[in-house]
Parts: sequence; structure tokens; C-alpha cells
Amino acid sequence: MNNITHAKLVIIGSGPAGLTAAIYASRANLNPVLLSGSKPGGQLINTSYVENWPGYKSILGPQLMINMQEHAAHFGAQTIEEDVVKADFSKAPFKLTTNKGTEFTADSVIIATGACPKQLGCPGEQEYWGKGVTTCAVCDGAFYKDRKVIIVGGGDTAMEDASFMLNFTTDITVIHIGPALTASAATQKRIINNPAVKIVYNSTVTQFRGNGQHLTHATITNQKTKESYEIPVDGAFIAIGINPNVGPFKGQVQLNDYGFIQVENNTRTSVPGIFVAGDVADYLYRQAITAAGAGCMAALDAERYLKSRANSD
Repeated sequence: MNNITHAKLVIIGSGPAGLTAAIYASRANLNPVLLSGSKPGGQLINTSYVENWPGYKSILGPQLMINMQEHAAHFGAQTIEEDVVKADFSKAPFKLTTNKGTEFTADSVIIATGACPKQLGCPGEQEYWGKGVTTCAVCDGAFYKDRKVIIVGGGDTAMEDASFMLNFTTDITVIHIGPALTASAATQKRIINNPAVKIVYNSTVTQFRGNGQHLTHATITNQKTKESYEIPVDGAFIAIGINPNVGPFKGQVQLNDYGFIQVENNTRTSVPGIFVAGDVADYLYRQAITAAGAGCMAALDAERYLKSRANSD
């Protein structure tokens, strides 16, 4: 077991939320320790071009994250590529243990561990991830102007994706595993009678195929009859939900009904001194820019919390 390392502030996660928090905390002389995980960079590491980040007309997702990492390091943030596997927030200083057995104590913690989109797990999905298969219509929809797209899912997110894609194309197929959509009536209403949207029920995608560079076809399988057929497709949006990365924090902070960390007063959790930012708490917007904004707020809130503690001692 390594010696215990103490920090005023530990930031867990290295996506836009965690790195923005690290930039702000470093500039406030909090000397933060950023536990980036074994796969730093968040979801943008697995994306292609980002065209909705202010200041860049177009930038590769991995390059944007490298820029943010370098920005945080420039101001002195210490990054350690280890995953938090255990947390004890029962009293301050808070305790964290990583996958390598390293122990940290902290006067304050920002949780910015993000979320993982649920995937289908079918052949070709990983091969064409970021090459036509994605989970964010708002992020990538503009790339598919006048193209054939499919949206997999039947809930509110799928309907919102279909509605958004109507801005770019009139060839949209929604593929839902159930016999009826599960989205709210108001959300369904915008889609269900639109001639540009075809809805295929009781079905799912069982294979993606392409030319090695980009997605070209999807195999649709009816879950009742088991019959399969292939359709040409340029873009596929998987909208079957996301899983927030809350594993080590269950039982330590309050979660909401959806399994995300419950937010109180912008970035505060149920435990004073523990703050949260990004997709691990945000099941509504799920954008890099909103995660970054929350990271800024979490760092400012942590700074104020630490000052108030210092003044009370």
C-alpha cells in the first residue's frame, strides 16, 4: 500500500467537466489532484469532429481533450492516471482508494466521472463507432444532411434525436425493440405522424457493416419472427440510455431516481464538501459545453467551501 496523499481538492474524472474544474481550481491555488482514470479524456476521446465547441469551427474530439489536459497542466494541476474504486465520504478528510491501491485524503472532492452510453453489443458497432455509429444527434447530426439515418430506441431521447434530425434529413428510420414507443405523448406527437420518419417496431439492429472507413448498412432483426433484412444507412444514433459512472459513490452520496448523483444548489451533493459536475449528474443536456460549465461552477463552489472551512478553524 502506498503512503496516503493528502490534497485540498481531488477531482475525479478527466472529461470536459473534470478538466475545466482542474483549470479553475489550479488558478485559485488549490493545487488540485486530478484522478483521470486509466482512460483519460472522457467520451470526446471516442468522437470524430466536434463542431459545437465555442472558438473552434471544427476540431477532433481527442485533440480538444489534449488541449484541455495541457491547459490544466499549464496551471499546475497534478494528473494521476488511476481509477477510484472506493470512496468514504462519512467524514472529512474524505478518503479515496484507487485501482492501484493508492490512498488519498481530501478536504473537498469534485466528482466528474461522466457516464457511458448503453450500446447494442452487435457486430460492427465498435468498428464503426465514430464512423457513422454514435449516440449524440445534437453533436453529430449536421454531418448527415440529406443522408439516410436510423435511430435505435423508443424513449424520449430517441424521439428528441429524431426531431433534431428533421433539421437535416427527411430519411429517418426509428427502430424500437418494443411494440409501442415509450416516450411521452408530447414527444411522440412530433414524430409519429411525420412522413419523413418511419418507425419499425419489435426490432433491433443486429449488425453494422461498412467499407472500412464509414458505416454503409445495418441489419434489422424482428424480435418476434427473427427475420432479418439489411438496409443502407449513413448514420446510426443509439438512443437506448446511458449509465452514470457512480460505482464507488453508491451509499456515499444521494442518487436520484435515475441513478445519477443528486444535485443540490447547482453542484452540491448531499454531503457538504463533495461536489459534482458533468454527465454523472446530468441526464438531460449531456453536452461537453454544459459539462465544462458545471466543472467551472463546481471548482468555484469547492473554493468557497474550502475558504469557509479555513475561516471557521
